[in-house]
Amino acid sequence: MTDILGDMRRTHHCNALSAGDIGKEVILMGWIQRRRDHGGVIFVDLRDREGITQVVFNPVYNATVHEKAHDIRSEYVIGVRGKVEKRPDGMSNPNLNTGEIEVLVTELKILNTAVTPPFQIEDDVEVTENLRLKYRHLDLRRPALQKNLIARHKASVAVRNYLNGLGFLDIETPMLTRSTPEGARDYLVPSRVNPGQFYALPQSPQLFKQLFMVSGFDRYYQIVRCFRDEDLRADRQPEFTQIDIEMSFVGEDDVMNMAEGMIQTLFKEVINSALNLPFPRLTYNDAIARYGLDKPDTRFGLELKEISDIVKDSGFKVFADVVKKGGIVKALNAKNCINLSRKDIDDLTAFVAIYKAKGLAWIKVKDNEWQSPIAKFFTDAEKNALIERIEMKPGDLVFFVADQPKITNEALGHLRNHLGKKLGLIDENDLAFTWVTRFPMFEYNEDEKRYEALHHPFTAPLEEDYDKLLTDPTAVRSRAYDLVLNGFEIGGGSIRIHQRALQEKIFEALGMERTSYEEKFGFLISALDSGAPPHGGLAFGFDRLVMLLCKETSIRDVIAFPKTQKAACLLTNAPSLAVKSQLDELHLRVRLTT
Repeated sequence: MTDILGDMRRTHHCNALSAGDIGKEVILMGWIQRRRDHGGVIFVDLRDREGITQVVFNPVYNATVHEKAHDIRSEYVIGVRGKVEKRPDGMSNPNLNTGEIEVLVTELKILNTAVTPPFQIEDDVEVTENLRLKYRHLDLRRPALQKNLIARHKASVAVRNYLNGLGFLDIETPMLTRSTPEGARDYLVPSRVNPGQFYALPQSPQLFKQLFMVSGFDRYYQIVRCFRDEDLRADRQPEFTQIDIEMSFVGEDDVMNMAEGMIQTLFKEVINSALNLPFPRLTYNDAIARYGLDKPDTRFGLELKEISDIVKDSGFKVFADVVKKGGIVKALNAKNCINLSRKDIDDLTAFVAIYKAKGLAWIKVKDNEWQSPIAKFFTDAEKNALIERIEMKPGDLVFFVADQPKITNEALGHLRNHLGKKLGLIDENDLAFTWVTRFPMFEYNEDEKRYEALHHPFTAPLEEDYDKLLTDPTAVRSRAYDLVLNGFEIGGGSIRIHQRALQEKIFEALGMERTSYEEKFGFLISALDSGAPPHGGLAFGFDRLVMLLCKETSIRDVIAFPKTQKAACLLTNAPSLAVKSQLDELHLRVRLTT
């Protein structure tokens, strides 16, 4: 069988040659980035995943090869043999690692032709994301995306090497499991051999990794695929990857210290960034009080201040009434922003409405007065208290939201992040890591009139809060911890419940009947009753972590074949309809509802 390559085998990648290689005969292979015909001499930028080398077809050097080069076009796949030469004086390209040299071609093999691509294979080309995803095999040729996926590979290697060095075992968990409550919607898989029954694709290996601890494996990890059927956005995908870790005989500090070392190693090896340890820590209550959100961006100030106690009896009834009804009033001081226009303020009012805030009050602080529709409602004593609490100075613009605590905090927290970007307060090169700890154990679902686990129902509560589990669930704090980077939650975990009695008490606090939790979690309860060690762990969102490493704004740019925001693959046209014979085998009938 004839080999199209013949005796031609690549000697170097397209980013490998330099002045030290001048005079060598080399063989390069790759794609034609661009072709230029300059008065009979044809120049080609030859590209592979490592970079670009300029190759030259000169009729004086080899007329036959030069004639053949007239047939080649962009994105053709070619192999060339030639001699490395120094570029003529004044023709070096400092933007390329190979910019000092070129290869004078003596042999050309056209390995494959290519139709004209729907967009240029360049980083700065203007093209819609849908078109990029439809032709993802071409999009992935762009240097930026190749750089991202190479960084992803390096990150995976760094994680594995670090955890292997600490005695962790990489053990797989099932992809076909059972559906469990307390999370996003599952992706269901019908069982052919068990008609009418379904597997669920795992949202995480949570229960299995706890079982590993019960089984005595002590330290487990996995870089694992997970699936959640939830509303999508720039940092979410229906299928995603996480670094999943679990450890026995540990407390919070043990897990967090291990995780810090992993992140430090990862950032050093992938982007050569040295991180200082330990990372700062905030309790959940402190994070909400100061930043409004449980994933605070700590790269800039503009911290929130609660003023409920100052305005509870004020003449401004909006504030006073909210406090009387159990709500809170908080302020955000946008320092030196007095020049924002009324339209700017109206736009910010519309912005906080996204987070259900009913309004955005404001005060512009001038040298001798406050400019604001609400200024007249405060007494001098209240004004002085506000000045001191909010640190108001001439030139400041202060924003206020009054509502129930969740709405007030979320609205001002997101407004703070929005202003941080709008006002240029954020150093994009800064890496601000923060641990958030001691989350509430439960939150109340108003729609379903029941308590839900804020993280998951296998998280251990603080021992000093055990007595509140059934009497005051929302006051119970958990042994959970999240790691936040620049306002993104990149990982989180907890110390787990390892005793049957406590786990059953948590199920009871969640309003679950014994028959219900025995059916869904009987295997776990049985395991806890079999001598489960104290254990804990965490999981990092690998896609989101790589996104931040690569300074991208969407995880779709660090995933090889991502889905759209409608969970569709434009390359393969998935999802698609199943044929009738497949449905018959599964004993399924499709009925579309409006």
